Amino acid sequence: MTGTVIHDPPPGPGGRPGRPLIVTEDAALLDDLLRLCAAAGATPEVHHGVPESGDGWAVAPLVLVGDDAARRVSGAARRPGVVLVGRDQDDPGVWKRAVQIGADHVLMLPDGEPWLVDRIADVAEGIGRPALTVGVIGGRGGAGASTLACALAVTSAREGLRTLLVDADPLGGGLDVLLGGEGAEGLRWPAFAASRGRVGGGALEESLPQLHSLRVLSWDRGDCVAVPSPAVRAVLAAARRRGGTVVVDLPRRLDDGVAEALAQLDLALLVVPADLRALAAAGRVASAVGMVVRDLRVAVRGPYAPGLDDQAVARLLGLPLAGEVPVEPALLRPQGGAKPPGATGRGPLARFCAHFWERALVEAGGTR
Repeated sequence: MTGTVIHDPPPGPGGRPGRPLIVTEDAALLDDLLRLCAAAGATPEVHHGVPESGDGWAVAPLVLVGDDAARRVSGAARRPGVVLVGRDQDDPGVWKRAVQIGADHVLMLPDGEPWLVDRIADVAEGIGRPALTVGVIGGRGGAGASTLACALAVTSAREGLRTLLVDADPLGGGLDVLLGGEGAEGLRWPAFAASRGRVGGGALEESLPQLHSLRVLSWDRGDCVAVPSPAVRAVLAAARRRGGTVVVDLPRRLDDGVAEALAQLDLALLVVPADLRALAAAGRVASAVGMVVRDLRVAVRGPYAPGLDDQAVARLLGLPLAGEVPVEPALLRPQGGAKPPGATGRGPLARFCAHFWERALVEAGGTR
């Protein structure tokens, strides 16, 4: 059982992640709270009452007060980020004690353990603006979506943003191959297939291959062709908590895992070659994807069939126009060059990607 009043804990000193503070004399409760802190990757400070020296009570990003200690801390200065933790779900007096100490949240163990682990992990990792998460999906086969996804990720990293490129298409051959890093050390999707609950954002980032100043989550050469949706949810949520940008290369077939990835996007680009057959296929993809994605835009790729231009393609699909994806050899032949798409920062494709990020970041509220 949990109950919320408000919740807006302060950051640690200097905006850095701080140590949670535990206040209790209940040995069994302390053991449980220490176990949950360990699971969340945090090392707490422990006291029997309000710390007598220093400003630990005021600056701790999260204060966990055992129900046994509520009376001892009732005279402490009011502050946000205080959680009253107990075990007796039938005790009506717990709410009165929560008000007396100015608690934001009342939590009962063991039912509230998942919420508390997430909250402690937020403190351990630091809380910032989530990553701007962009999906790229082809309107038909061979549209160039994977190449555009790589170019967007490479451009984001070149601009100095923390960047994670996620390959959500197990049948696409692997974005690590497209980036020339199929032999790079690091984990691939099958290693996360059993993930549930919360995945540490920092641990995820450090475990992945680093290529061209960005992290890449791709597939190995094994037989795994699907990851359960809870694992997709946990991994993408961890990636988003790290800030910066996340680029997801999506397949046109939709299963539960892909639907979960779509639900985590801030916006998606539908890459559509400008011919009638591609338009027909893209219309079906847009209809399915649009049921999940909040912001779906079309990126048109030439050359154009007679009577079509980028504005006409967007109008026929009923979608906002993200722009015209330039025709380049690297886009038409993804593995034809020595460097990945957009790596040099020059050329029309790199300019398209830089312009896209400039607009998208402004729309999302600035640099992340």
